[in-house]
Amino acid sequence: MCISVQQLCYIHADKEPLFQDISLTVNKGEQLSLVGNNGSGKSTLLRIIEGSLKPSSGEVVCSSKPYYVPQHFGQYDQLTVVQALLVESKINALHAIIAGDASADNFTVLDDDWNIEERSLAALSSWGLEHIRLDQSMSTLSGGEKTKVYLAGIQIHSPEIILMDEPTNHLDVNSRKKLYSFIESSRATMLIVSHDRTLLNLLPYTCELERSKITLYGGNYDFYKEQKEVALTALQNQLSEKEKELRLAKKIARETLERKSKSSVRGEKAAIKKGIPRIMMGAMKQHAEQSTVKLKDIHDEKMGSINSTITDIQNTLPDMKQMKTDFNSPNLHTGKTLITVKDMNFGYDQDGLWKEPLNLQVRSGDRIQFSGNNGAGKTTLLKLLLGELEPTEGTITRADFKYVYIDQEYSIVKPHLTVFEQLEQFNLFAKPEHELKMILSRFLFPVGTWDKNCSKLSGGEKMRLAICCLMVSNSTPDIFVLDEPTNNLDIRSVSIITTAIKDYNGTVLLVSHDLYFVKEIKINRFVELFSSTPVIKI
Repeated sequence: MCISVQQLCYIHADKEPLFQDISLTVNKGEQLSLVGNNGSGKSTLLRIIEGSLKPSSGEVVCSSKPYYVPQHFGQYDQLTVVQALLVESKINALHAIIAGDASADNFTVLDDDWNIEERSLAALSSWGLEHIRLDQSMSTLSGGEKTKVYLAGIQIHSPEIILMDEPTNHLDVNSRKKLYSFIESSRATMLIVSHDRTLLNLLPYTCELERSKITLYGGNYDFYKEQKEVALTALQNQLSEKEKELRLAKKIARETLERKSKSSVRGEKAAIKKGIPRIMMGAMKQHAEQSTVKLKDIHDEKMGSINSTITDIQNTLPDMKQMKTDFNSPNLHTGKTLITVKDMNFGYDQDGLWKEPLNLQVRSGDRIQFSGNNGAGKTTLLKLLLGELEPTEGTITRADFKYVYIDQEYSIVKPHLTVFEQLEQFNLFAKPEHELKMILSRFLFPVGTWDKNCSKLSGGEKMRLAICCLMVSNSTPDIFVLDEPTNNLDIRSVSIITTAIKDYNGTVLLVSHDLYFVKEIKINRFVELFSSTPVIKI
């Protein structure tokens, strides 16, 4: 046994349980993915196993200290690289000894790890971070560089247990391939949270986290998806059968009561003909009414039982109508020139971001992916194209168009607003309050979240709220600009956004390393950026 989770429960400060009574055992050398909807508690579970968060109840036992690659890095910006790598004390002890402080404490801390500094620098270099100093602040690094720092720590510490939370977020294609190779060759025990389907298919086991259980599937993500579809089909068939049963029960109940009513009328007429006393007729009528009520109760109970079963099945079935998006077609005709870039470069000093100027034309209907290694200037290029930055060399000519820019920080969502206040900002057509709340519920924001501050939302929740806002505004942009849109989303949300963008008929400018997403939204032009000349592939 490497990881043992027994009857674990975690309750938020507002007394709302995140998950409860869940158990999981991960044996030595096993590699598992952990999937589940946004908000199901995947990141929380990893932090509890890692030890930085205490559960409300239950127990976690690990055979050794897990090494943790976190998802969000803003909370670590106050650290230096050497602190993030968990080697600061050893390197300080090493430097103290070299400087002449031969105290026993320094030798104890160093623990004969005399090449710790060289190993740390070599690990950083192996991830393309040779330009980063150990004393450098994490706040100065890009998202991809922060991820690589934590991945470099694996090489330094050689842990028996590795926990990773969305490790491919912000990584360029080459770094993702390096991570995939490491996972395939490693014998370490791994528990990985990810929406990256390429990575998920490398892992031989899949765990699905729900509020009250963890279900283990003996296969990769594709196997898990097949099993979920089989289960979904079975549930839908069961629901269809129960609905037929309910319709039949209603028909039988109606026909039975009609026959009973007709029988009572005939009996009453016969009693009148026979001259039966009024008092006896009253008793007979009362008996007939009681019999009818009893019969009705029997049928109501049966239909109530069927209705209850139907409700249970419907609650189990995922609501495929949730977060449905339907963007109208933009007004611009296909092929119209929207942006013309001529001999353009950008830089904060004398050197441009690219050694050769960039020439590019964006036309209405184009679906362009900008790719390249971390630091190649993909996000900068998007801001230049939209006019949020101006080139230091060359020109950019822009036509009149509307765009929506969904960046990696989801800045369309304002942290000082509540969820409901955020939606109101996009209520351009004065939809009534009850309709806004209904839309929020459909986008998986129940009543308890409407007054929640947006600063407390997860990345996936912010993305859902951003899409929700665009639906409310009912104003279709001419250009959708998406900077790593699938980061931090669960696979269900990725699927919904994929469908929305695929069905959208306007222009798409995309930065993404998610090859599945790129393929599914039908990208038709590619701009690959290097530190030298950008290469445009048509």
